[in-house]
Formats: sequence, structure tokens, C-alpha cells
Amino acid sequence: MKKCILITGGAGFIGSHVVRHFVLKYPKYQVVNVDSLTYAGNLENLKDIETATNYKFEKADITDRHSLHELFNKYRPDGVIHLAAESHVDRSISNPLAFVHTNVVGTVNLLEEARHAWKDSFVDKRFHHISTDEVFGSLGTNGLFSEETKYDPHSPYSASKASSDHFVRAYHDTYGLPIVITNCSNNYGPNHFPEKLIPLCITNILEGKALPIYGDGKYTRDWLYVVDHARAIDLVFHKGVDGSSYNIGGFNEWQNIDLVRELCRQMDEKLGREVGTSESQITFIKDRPGHDLRYAIDASKIKNELGWKPSVTFQEGLALTIDWYLNNQDWLRKVLTGDYQDYYSDHYSK
Repeated sequence: MKKCILITGGAGFIGSHVVRHFVLKYPKYQVVNVDSLTYAGNLENLKDIETATNYKFEKADITDRHSLHELFNKYRPDGVIHLAAESHVDRSISNPLAFVHTNVVGTVNLLEEARHAWKDSFVDKRFHHISTDEVFGSLGTNGLFSEETKYDPHSPYSASKASSDHFVRAYHDTYGLPIVITNCSNNYGPNHFPEKLIPLCITNILEGKALPIYGDGKYTRDWLYVVDHARAIDLVFHKGVDGSSYNIGGFNEWQNIDLVRELCRQMDEKLGREVGTSESQITFIKDRPGHDLRYAIDASKIKNELGWKPSVTFQEGLALTIDWYLNNQDWLRKVLTGDYQDYYSDHYSK
């Protein structure tokens, strides 16, 4: 029997890489991409696979229970990989209720649909919830987040994701729903929406604009190339222990200011400029509220149990990312102008 996987948020940055990975690696799977196409959903990210026979796109909002019910009845999925979320911390500060609605209510809607659709048997079923390391709060200069770290969210975004994680575990403990959770560090790579640090800096270097750095630039994050995240999700979805969580990180900590300086160096070399030219665009700006000092992931569990590890160093992944943006400036232009939002009506509404 052909397995059907429903992937929510599959037109977003991480989601599009996960969808592509599953469509290409598992041709016998039916992969259904469910996305409401908010500002960060871009179907152009998937135009290379949109005609694949095992790929379907459905425009739907996870906050709309009726739409989800129809999708579960139509496709009868064996698995759910749940990536749909509001994810930008700054936006959560200005509009926290939107994050509660999507990240908490939307997740519970999916859990309810899966619970009822699979009520006769949980055998060979799986609900994989994708979360973030931000649920753990902030680290000092030492230590790592492990799967046993207590939750301590500090922003409306991380609080909403922490809540959704708790609901997923509650459905496993209460109803026996077969679940796994992954908490991942910062992703980077192709197709990243340019409000995020790395694509924002690439864009602003190209346009000669300021490179905004919060506070003193010493905030530290662990960075993971998005293709490696897709590989990790595949492993956990298929081989993770039921009811377990796995931290996914790049073993790769960078202070924001050092990351941007490395990005400037590579950009100057690739653009044929004198090294140091782009650094002059760095501008320190007022810090944002509730800004956590440091995140760092202990990814030894997924490495030891499932054999996963990053395939590229940060410098290698950053070079691949910069090359992609330099070679896909038409994609970037459409995102910056908003023209990418016409893709659905042009290709799916005829």
C-alpha cells in the first residue's frame, strides 16, 4: 500500500526542503503539501517538483478545522509532518495572538484530526511535530540544551511553540497518539525568506543597505544547513522512538557579529570586492525585548541513536547559500516586490 504523508507548512523555507526531500527520495509515497500561503509561503520554492506524480499541493489553513477534516478524509494520511507555524520572533512581539492561533490552536486541530482519523489503529502511523530550541530559553556562556532541559520560553513565539510541544506530548500520553518531536537550532540555506539574518544581510549587501545587528552582536546561535535538517527529519520520522523527542543542531555556534563578518568576507570575495568592503555596512541597533543570549544544541542523541550528523561545515554551507542567492536573484526580486504571491493564482487557480 502506498504511504501518504501530509506535510504542513510545506511551501515555507524549511518545509519546502522537507517536501522536496520526501518527494524525490520516496517516489512510492504520496506527499501532500498543505500550506495557507501566508507571506512566508512561496510555491516557487517547489516549482522543480510540482509536476511529480507523487506530489500534491492543497491550500488550507491549519486553524480551519473543517478544511483539515476534508483533507484527512480525502487523502487518509498515514503520517503527518507538522512544520506550519508563525516563526519570526519580532512579529510575535508585535502580534502575539496570531502566534497563539496558528502555533497552538492549529497544532491541536491537527492532533484532533489525526486522533480521530487513526482511532481504529495507530499501527504504522506517526505524527512528527517540528519545534525549536527557543522553547528552552537562554543559556549562559557554558552548557548545551539536551532533550531533558526544562522549558523556559521568553518570547511570545517560543511560548507558543512550547505550548504546542506540550499538547503533542499530552496527546501521546492521554490518547496513545504515536508522536515524535524534534527541536532544531537556527536553519539557513536556499529559499530563506529575507527577513531572517543571513538572507537579509546578503540582500542588503547587494543593495548597499545597512546590516542591522541587535545590541552588541554577541548573541550566540547554533546554525544548521537546511538540507541537513530535512535529512534529520526523515530519520526521526521513520526510525525515531515513539513518544520521544530529538534535538537537532549543527554543532556549530556563532556569535551574530562573527557570523555577519564571515558572510561579509565571503560576499566580498564572490563579488570581486576588496575584503572588508561589506563590513562597513554593519550597523548596531537597539536590542529587542526578551532577547536570549545564547542557544546551543546537544545533538548527541540523534547522532548516537540514528546515525545523523551535519554533512557540511558552516563555512561550506554559507558559501552554498550565498551562491544560491547570487544565482537566483530573480527569486529574491519576486520576494522583495511581493510578486511571488501571484504564483498560486497563476499556476493553481486555472
